[in-house]
Amino acid sequence: MSAGRHPAGAHGAQIAPGAQVAPGAPGTPGTPGTPGTPDAPERGDRLEAAASVLALLADRTRLALMERLGRGEADVTTLTEACGAARPSVSQHLAKLRLAGLVTTRKDGRRVVYALGHGHLRRLVDEALNVADHQLGSLPPHD
Repeated sequence: MSAGRHPAGAHGAQIAPGAQVAPGAPGTPGTPGTPGTPDAPERGDRLEAAASVLALLADRTRLALMERLGRGEADVTTLTEACGAARPSVSQHLAKLRLAGLVTTRKDGRRVVYALGHGHLRRLVDEALNVADHQLGSLPPHD
């Protein structure tokens, strides 16, 4: 699915059997905003949103935080050790990632535990690191 969009229901948004869908409702085939429907404003919005995500990940510390969170939840102390940055810096980067919706938080007693917002982010970070492995190791490109 590298060049396409998610198939219907890929994120659990399914229509119940027999349910009535209003014409023009989101998710209705042929409706602007529906996956697979060509419409320029939606494409521009998608590109803008993707560029924003990639811009946030273009920072070494944030990328390290996301890579560590791709392996599971962690608190600030664990994340600080994993990325090697100062704790105040890690907290500021986490705040940016949280504000952008890329990470989520939950309380565990007095600790705040961070997690990735969704699996797409883990795969995106993994692929970026795979590209880096190819560049640094002079490995041939492949699909």
